Amino acid sequence: MRAVDLIQKKRDGKELTTEEISWLISNYAQGHVPDYQMSALAMAIYFQGMSVNEIRDLTMSMVKTGEEIDLSSLVGIKTDKHSTGGVGDKVTLILAPLVASFDVPVAKMSGRGLGHTGGTLDKLESIKGYQIDRSQEEFIQQVKDIGVSVIGQSDQLVKADKLLYALRDVTATVDIIPLIASSVMSKKIAAGADSILLDVTVGDGAFMKNEADAEVLSRTMVDLGKEVGRKTVAVMTNMSQPLGRAVGNRLEVLEALDIMKGQGREDVTHFICELAQIMLELAGREESLETVREHLVNGQALKKFEEMVAYQGGDLEDLYRPSQAAFITEVRAEQEGYITALPALEFGLIAMRLGAGRAVKTDQLDYEAGLVFEKKVGDYVNVGDLVLTIYSNRVVEETVLQDCQKNITIGSEQKIPKEILKVIT
Repeated sequence: MRAVDLIQKKRDGKELTTEEISWLISNYAQGHVPDYQMSALAMAIYFQGMSVNEIRDLTMSMVKTGEEIDLSSLVGIKTDKHSTGGVGDKVTLILAPLVASFDVPVAKMSGRGLGHTGGTLDKLESIKGYQIDRSQEEFIQQVKDIGVSVIGQSDQLVKADKLLYALRDVTATVDIIPLIASSVMSKKIAAGADSILLDVTVGDGAFMKNEADAEVLSRTMVDLGKEVGRKTVAVMTNMSQPLGRAVGNRLEVLEALDIMKGQGREDVTHFICELAQIMLELAGREESLETVREHLVNGQALKKFEEMVAYQGGDLEDLYRPSQAAFITEVRAEQEGYITALPALEFGLIAMRLGAGRAVKTDQLDYEAGLVFEKKVGDYVNVGDLVLTIYSNRVVEETVLQDCQKNITIGSEQKIPKEILKVIT
């Protein structure tokens, strides 16, 4: 076979065979197919799409380019969760220990943030001493001992995806449903869990900007999970405004702690309980929302989170330390009415400018920086009410304040956003 012939075949809208896809991915992972040819293939896929069979073959070919984690020694139905990314998304910090508090094993590998989207690993590393790099043996032993572990993805896991994702990021081919689906599901399949909850974010701060595209992606990933015998559910969730109150690594950890102490906003608390109920159902546990909420607010989830932090080397005293940002700046409402919009993308980019996110992968993070919202969409404000607080280790530029103000939309009509838009089973 020749890569150029397969690129031409896909360019002309024809379907690649199982053998052709396997050959391409295997040889790309081994360095025999160069980046410039894989870039051409990605662009051909961008314009021509892929069939269900092609996406399945691509996913499984990528799985075979690295090690697969064997979780069979863990008792019970192992669960995993993935989010397609957003702003202020601290869900894993709460959801993983919450589900584990029901004696359901949660073995999760997470990623870092890039651009306006935050990464779970970055949030955990804002805790002094927390170790994200664990061997497969240590990872499995921790789940055996305390029921939960959240670590970084092994370099040996799905090698082709790591190479292809870096390539897509610089060739404007990130937002292609076949490549998103195969990237997500190859990692989830290789990670070894029996059941997978997919949080597919939709809206201004997500890769999927509209519900139609998000539903296609959701159904594609659910079908891929079903193909390989993994119980999979996709939940389409609203990312039109930042999730919860905090955007920024240390600040999101602190908000997660508040939620696990029963002191979080009601909307995000209820949302996480709904996700936990679905995740538990995937593991064969039928629990009421009331029971799930009780575990969240009575300290059981928090205890499990503290166990995880301590087991992975984290300092429990540092865990509860407030942000040490040098500059704290308030942004107040300039008119009276209901907040009708807080665009997630814009506030994600503002947080990134403060140092809370990366413009490129090599950027150093400021774990203390970010935003905390006192008011969200649907809340009423009077002139002078505090809407958000900026945390920064550099003097806050006037342009940042102006950008915050212009992105706070206030109107006369109350809009209550819905967190869960659709569940795809």
